[in-house]
Amino acid sequence: MHSAKGDDGCSFAVHDTAVAVVDRGGALVGWTPAAEAVLGHRAADVCGRPVADLLADPGQLTDVLARRTPGVWEGEATVRHGAGGEVAVRFRVVPLDGACGTTGYLVLGAPRDRIARWHQDHALAAGLFQQDRFGLAVFDTGLRLVRANTPVLPYTGLPQDLRGHRLGDFLRAEDASALDERLRRVIDTGEPLLGFTTPVRTLEDPRSGVVLQASAFRLQESDGRALGVAVTFVDVTAEHRTQERIAVLHRATAALGSSPLSAQATSDELVATLLPAIADTIVVDVAEPVFTGGEPVSDRRERLALRRTAAGGEGADALRPVGTVLTEAVPASPAGPTRGALVPELDAGGEVPDWATAVPGARSALSAPMCARSTLLGRVLLWRSAPGRPPFEQGDLDLLEEIASRAALALDNVRRYTREHLAAVSLQRSLLPPATADTAAVRTASVYLPADPIGGVSGDWYDVIPLSSARVALVVGDVVGHGLRATAAMARLRTAVRTLADLDPDPDELLTHLDDLVLQLPLGIGLPDAAEGPAAVGVPGPGLLELPGEDRSADPGGGDPDSFAATCLYAVYDPVSGGCSMASAGHPPPAVVGPGGEVTFVPMNPGPPLGVGGLPFEKTVVDVGPGSVLALYTDGLIERGEGDVDEGMDRLRERLLRADALHRPLHDVAREIVAGLPPTRLPDDVTLLVARARRVPPEDTATWGLAADPAVVGRARELVSRQLAAWGLELLGFTTELVVSELVTNAIRHAGGPVSLRLIRTDVLTCEVSDPSSTQPRMRRARDTDEGGRGLYLVAQLTTRWGSRYTRQGKTIWAEQALPPVL
Repeated sequence: MHSAKGDDGCSFAVHDTAVAVVDRGGALVGWTPAAEAVLGHRAADVCGRPVADLLADPGQLTDVLARRTPGVWEGEATVRHGAGGEVAVRFRVVPLDGACGTTGYLVLGAPRDRIARWHQDHALAAGLFQQDRFGLAVFDTGLRLVRANTPVLPYTGLPQDLRGHRLGDFLRAEDASALDERLRRVIDTGEPLLGFTTPVRTLEDPRSGVVLQASAFRLQESDGRALGVAVTFVDVTAEHRTQERIAVLHRATAALGSSPLSAQATSDELVATLLPAIADTIVVDVAEPVFTGGEPVSDRRERLALRRTAAGGEGADALRPVGTVLTEAVPASPAGPTRGALVPELDAGGEVPDWATAVPGARSALSAPMCARSTLLGRVLLWRSAPGRPPFEQGDLDLLEEIASRAALALDNVRRYTREHLAAVSLQRSLLPPATADTAAVRTASVYLPADPIGGVSGDWYDVIPLSSARVALVVGDVVGHGLRATAAMARLRTAVRTLADLDPDPDELLTHLDDLVLQLPLGIGLPDAAEGPAAVGVPGPGLLELPGEDRSADPGGGDPDSFAATCLYAVYDPVSGGCSMASAGHPPPAVVGPGGEVTFVPMNPGPPLGVGGLPFEKTVVDVGPGSVLALYTDGLIERGEGDVDEGMDRLRERLLRADALHRPLHDVAREIVAGLPPTRLPDDVTLLVARARRVPPEDTATWGLAADPAVVGRARELVSRQLAAWGLELLGFTTELVVSELVTNAIRHAGGPVSLRLIRTDVLTCEVSDPSSTQPRMRRARDTDEGGRGLYLVAQLTTRWGSRYTRQGKTIWAEQALPPVL
């Protein structure tokens, strides 16, 4: 028991406090309904009776009165409940000293546990308002501040006394409106809001706002009537900015990791990721050698050539145009080439770097170098200009440095890949013939479009191979796949075709030999495909010729021959006869634009692709009129994912007709045919070889049949001499007569008859001798004591080129001589 002074009486402000009036003699003279509800006694039953009758132990009254104090005093007692049982109550006695003509005592009472809970609630509320780790604010139903623990709100622009103020009195309108809307919803619905975040920026300093994490719940009377709303909050500005930076870092990592291997694409992704999340204006400068695969090296004045690769944001127009090459001193930061520079306030005075003032109206600036493996590859410059944005801080610099380092690794991958790519493209281009060719038989033009414009290497190929007797071989092939593996296989195939073509077999025989070669030799060399190339060149290591950890001991070829697939079309055109023989190994047929302008596709029965084996190849022979145009192509030209092969061939026919292939330059014709292809990445490589056929006029050939008699050798020399005189080639008479004499003599001596002799005049003079024997001649070095064996040696010394080929009737030995200059 103790005296109660000051505000202690508020402890009996609990709900349904029992009230009784006791006269000076200790009898009850007043009893409220609340007392009846708490103690279970009706007023009629207790009024007029002594107070002691309510006690569980009437003798307890003596002990209670012994502890009273002058004035208002409190105590505890055990009271009998009207329904049975006992109730421990805490009471307060207030003397009525004749006030309003009343004497006696006013007794306030409530169950002891309810009073204890009230004290706990009171202490909790007081403790909450005294906290300095989180904020607590109470608003009335009009959303005016009633109370707040203002020490936790040390923000610039808050009134000294918040009581009676609305949020709009000191916060920005949009922030205050958003908070008012949420708090009003809590008051109206009674549903609490837990853990929502909201920005808080004052009217006095709108730039340096904070982020609060708050929870709100309604305050109400016991009858449910709303009294207001209470809000608890903590400042999570640092955590919020950290989460924002982590999100930006994740987005930048994903964007840089998935961007194409291009310095421009990497720079564009960097600008798109950082703008406007981190800055209002962004510039990315990349070292000039990165674009050519070189190693960036500063000059003696510590300057490095940088190319302004990407720019974006409000102040981008004030910067130099993208593509401009700058020469800048490095490092950009006094801390070293791997650290950035932070300028929090550009108008704060003091020394400011030149780059920081490049954007008019900027308030804060940031820069970070892009360094990889101790090599400076570029830099990133950022500015903030918007009025509502805070200046850059150390956390922003740390974030930019981390993103710049990852961008530098991407650029280093670009640099290394560019270097390897240029080498691969140079290799591939060196493996293909020139785009145009001009022979006695045809004039050609070609177009090659890789499916991967970045990788640029694959297995499509073509070739124009001069053969004997003014003939020419036109070849188009397609190795399945992309990358250096396909390119290497293509190179081997092309070399094999040229080697076999030198033996001059028929097209079907050549494909048979080529198919056997593919079956016997693995054409892959263990190189990565284009999809694997970026990963291989992005890290230090052996490079493209040997993958890290690759074991080639078991398979020197480095590839599985079973996975190899290729198609090939081989055609031989004879300008003397006008005939064109061809065979296909799984390749689409060529198109022919006839002398009348009609377009047809050669009817062929293609054999299986190379490497399948077991099935023969079929030769097809067609007549090609003078001036006709042949179009050989790979399936990428007709199979573009837009329909079946027949539709693709119809489109090719239409393009050949529109291109006017008979009368326009072939280079223009080829370009126009592929001009309709989509500008984006093609589904497959496209190779097109167009050839305009020429004819050797009948007057430029001469053919004689000779008997198998040594006596005809002289006759042969005479016939040749007479023909050369008719052509005005008397200067070649002695050499040609000697060549004809040796070749006819060998044919008669070793092969028998009949013997055929033919001269062909084109850009060279070709002499042919045919016989029915299939035995090939062999040149050897004769000993001093040998009487013969020098004929072919003399032929080889006197002519520019010679050889032999099998025919259906035997063989043909031929020799070529250059025509004398025209005077």
